[in-house]
Amino acid sequence: MSTRLATSAAVLWTCIWLAPATSLLPASAGAADPPQSGADDLRAAAVLHGAAATDPDHAGIWKAAVPAPGTTQGEFDDNDPVGLSDGKRIKADCSVNWVDPDSGKRYCFATATSLVSFLTAPHQYLLEARGVWNRLKSAPDR
Repeated sequence: MSTRLATSAAVLWTCIWLAPATSLLPASAGAADPPQSGADDLRAAAVLHGAAATDPDHAGIWKAAVPAPGTTQGEFDDNDPVGLSDGKRIKADCSVNWVDPDSGKRYCFATATSLVSFLTAPHQYLLEARGVWNRLKSAPDR
């Protein structure tokens, strides 16, 4: 298993592991609660950083790693290749990205789950995404 795939799998596992914990928290749990000691430190830190937030702009702890606008550019005008392979334009902020070791091109993903799916067959996804992208870029935005 490659290092990137192993890292992606670890991130995905952490998200799955945290999901039950955040859904069991009382409504009063929030940023004012101090982190608990021991094995619950990670869960408490996740809650402290918005893991239970419902506002998409503030949900989760991963949005702290969003690159500054204009600093990271990906192929397909920063659209997710998995979305494109399905015929959809899904704009990504490039906080989750992958650089093709063969071409050196960067591809941006809307979610870590999308990247994990993509890594199961990257050449196939890119082939399909390129075909759809060539059709979509000549069509007006919807």
